[in-house]
Amino acid sequence: MKTTLSVTALLFIALLATGFMQTSIDTTIVRETTVDSLGACQGASYQKGRIFLYGDREVGMIREYKWQKDSLVYTNKEYKLTQNGQDVIGHPTGIAFNGGTKVFIGNSIRLNKEGTKWKAVIYQVNWTGLQKTGMLDGNIISTIDDDACIQGTRPEYVKYNHKWYVATADYGNKGNEVRLYDPEKLAHCTKTSEPGVLYKKFTCTPWVQNLHWVSDKGILVLIQNQIEGRKWRLTYVDLKKSIDAGSIQIIKQIDIDSRIDELEGFTFINDHKGIAVTSSRKNNVNYTNTSW
Repeated sequence: MKTTLSVTALLFIALLATGFMQTSIDTTIVRETTVDSLGACQGASYQKGRIFLYGDREVGMIREYKWQKDSLVYTNKEYKLTQNGQDVIGHPTGIAFNGGTKVFIGNSIRLNKEGTKWKAVIYQVNWTGLQKTGMLDGNIISTIDDDACIQGTRPEYVKYNHKWYVATADYGNKGNEVRLYDPEKLAHCTKTSEPGVLYKKFTCTPWVQNLHWVSDKGILVLIQNQIEGRKWRLTYVDLKKSIDAGSIQIIKQIDIDSRIDELEGFTFINDHKGIAVTSSRKNNVNYTNTSW
C-alpha cells in the first residue's frame, strides 16, 4: 500500500510540474457536413447569434450564417477582404471581436515553401462598415506588422485580471508562444514590437492554428494539429495559470484521431455545442458536443 501511494504521489507531482492535468472535459464530433464557397476554410467566429466562417477562396472572404434547427443556414451575406478590387487579407487567420468597436483580423503569409519565413499582419477594421459594404474599402482603420510573432498571427480577445487583451499564437514547432497584446496600444501602433504593446506571454505546444476564448470558464482553447498540417487536437488551457507561470497549463488535451485532415478553427455557440472547421473540400464544417 505504501508503494502504491508513493507512485501515485509521484505521478501527481509530475503532472503538476508539466502543467498537464486531465479532467472530465471531452469533445466529440456529432455530425460532419460540407459547406461550399469557403475555399480552404480557415476559422469560425461566433458573434451575437451569428456565425462567421472565413477562408481563402479566390480572395480572402467571410460568410455569415445563423443557427437554425441544429444547423448553419447561410444568410446570403458575404464579405470580401479586398480593397480596390485587390486581395488584401488573403489568408485570414483570426477575428478578434468582443462586442466593442476595436476589431482585429489576422493575416499570416508564408514567404517560403519551407515555412520558415512568415509575414504576419493584423488589420484593425471597421467591422460594422465591412458588414455594410461587403469590402475593406474605407474600412481598414490601421495596419499592424506583427513582428513580435514567431510564426504567423491568429488574434482572439481574452480576458485576464478583468481586462481585455488580444491574444495570438504561433504555428510552428520551435519557440511557440501565446502572446497578449494591449488592445489600446495595438490599435495605435504600426508594429507589435513597439514598447508596451506586448503585455504578457507564455510558451505553448506546437501547431496552433487558431484560438478560442471561453469567457465564463477562463479557458483558452488552442485549436491545433497533432503534426504539421494534419490531425485534430483541442487543448483546453487555464489562461490565468499559464500567464502567471509563463508556460502552458493544460486542463485537458483532446486528440480526435478519426480525422486526419487539417483542423483550422473552432468556436462554441453555447455551453456544449460547437463548430469545428477544416481546410478540406469535404466535411469542412463539423458540429461538436463538449461535456464538462
